[in-house]
Amino acid sequence: MAKRPIIARSVPTLRKALAPFRKKGDRIALVPTMGALHQGHLTLVKEAHKRAERVVVSIFVNPTQFAPHEDFGSYPRTFDSDVKALTEAKVDLVWAPTAAAMYPEGFATRIAPEGAALAGLEDKFRPHFFGGVTTVVSKLFTQVMPDVALFGQKDYQQLRVVTQMAKDLDLPVKVVGVPTVREKDGLALSSRNAYLSLPERTLAPTLARVLKASAVRIKKGEPIEMVLEEGRAEIAQAGFAVDYLEARHAVSLAPIASLKDGPIRLLVAAKLGKTRLIDNIGV
Repeated sequence: MAKRPIIARSVPTLRKALAPFRKKGDRIALVPTMGALHQGHLTLVKEAHKRAERVVVSIFVNPTQFAPHEDFGSYPRTFDSDVKALTEAKVDLVWAPTAAAMYPEGFATRIAPEGAALAGLEDKFRPHFFGGVTTVVSKLFTQVMPDVALFGQKDYQQLRVVTQMAKDLDLPVKVVGVPTVREKDGLALSSRNAYLSLPERTLAPTLARVLKASAVRIKKGEPIEMVLEEGRAEIAQAGFAVDYLEARHAVSLAPIASLKDGPIRLLVAAKLGKTRLIDNIGV
């Protein structure tokens, strides 16, 4: 039977638990999560085991990345089943701080990211989001001090923003993006998929299908904006409210007009009923 991971809820407890690992010279990998774990998260844990002797998973539903109208209160919280899954995945430590431990009274510092964080994608629809993400992730990095941190590519803009933040702040951690894990029908795994009704779940794979078809067409040399316009129309016709379907430079997330502008990433966000889904694919 697998050993239950250490569970730390305060910074002093966390550092005390990590000290023996550091003393042995073990490499430490961090997988930041907001809980409600699914196979995508467990794939990150599996990859973490390949890159380090010790694996830490953080579980913290970060209030600063939710706007007042968003789903912070209803975001799924499944701590007991999460810990059970992490036990089976042989995680060494679960860092599950309270909001008071992460943002104590008098907390007054925020990170204001630019670059990819102002690309006009998620930031256009959730202007508060990346400030909240970079603030909490920078805290996680300084609290755990991992050698490597793993993030899913499904949240691609977030991955680019966090990678840049670690570089800009000279944080001694290697940020690794792990390919998106998908259902058999192509739907990217997400904790928010639990909100989908049965009919919505049937329609949800439209996003992945349109991304894939659009990538093939762009690779063949079809005009990018024409392909994107037709993709947006197809997504809307399926019943989504489209926030964006864009072709961007895979590193900077700057707009691109043709294949020769550099490596391309297609990114999409759309609402199906009350559930907002995002996805992306490389061209």
